[in-house]
Amino acid sequence: MARRPVALVAAIVLFLEAFGIAFVNLILGKVAHNQNMSLAGLDPSAISTGSWVAGGVFGAYLLLCAFFPLRAGITDRAPGRFGRILLITCAVVHGVLGALTLGLVGWPAFVAMIVVLGLIVLTLVAYERDRPEPEAAPGPEPADGAPAAA
Repeated sequence: MARRPVALVAAIVLFLEAFGIAFVNLILGKVAHNQNMSLAGLDPSAISTGSWVAGGVFGAYLLLCAFFPLRAGITDRAPGRFGRILLITCAVVHGVLGALTLGLVGWPAFVAMIVVLGLIVLTLVAYERDRPEPEAAPGPEPADGAPAAA
């Protein structure tokens, strides 16, 4: 199965998306600052600072999300519990944002969000947790109670 390339592509896409989100929020913060925008009497610098902080936090979150598929693609091992939870939350975020972009932006943005969602979910499904093999039933013990020789 092509699970390593899918995980690597998912990591690359999430990495690029992290920098794209941070860049867009940087631009939005600059625009809000330069035009002295205010919302319901809120200080204009608070709006621009909030945009910059939100871009940084969401970019860092996406970079952290990109780390786990990258590691899975390199080592060909499933992400651990924390990595799986983080990727599940990332998939949920992409699903919700996909629904919002369909209504607000249009079909091309929706398709882009759903492609990223599909890559994340495929990475999660392809790297199912390795289930331990059931142990073989112990053989009959010798009559004298001594352990069986190997």
